[in-house]
Amino acid sequence: MIFQDRSEAGRVLSRQLEQYKNRPDTLILALPRGGVPVAYEVARALNAPIDIFLVRKLGVPGHEEVAMGAIASGGIRILNEDLTRQINIPERIIDAVTAREQQELERRERLYRGERRPSNIRGKTVMVPWV
Repeated sequence: MIFQDRSEAGRVLSRQLEQYKNRPDTLILALPRGGVPVAYEVARALNAPIDIFLVRKLGVPGHEEVAMGAIASGGIRILNEDLTRQINIPERIIDAVTAREQQELERRERLYRGERRPSNIRGKTVMVPWV
């Protein structure tokens, strides 16, 4: 399906999610930057709270476009262990890349969130709309 823009995509998606409208256990998480317009329209249509969820790719040194993993808000780190083992990336290098990306993640967290604490997702139906 082709959309005029991400906002339209969010409006179309929200029509598929009407069963979640006005439910107190629904939370919409937006992936900056491209996912924010989609998530905003979904949250607005469902009358649901919205928050951000930041993710940073962990690029292979020298080939940063290749992801060896990712980190996200809340201290999440996922590694492609098959890849890191196959190309023999030492743990100290993975930790250094993680530390660098963690600094950027925290900078963006402060930029987007300010002093506001992250939403509690426990017991929630969480949606992360994107296109």
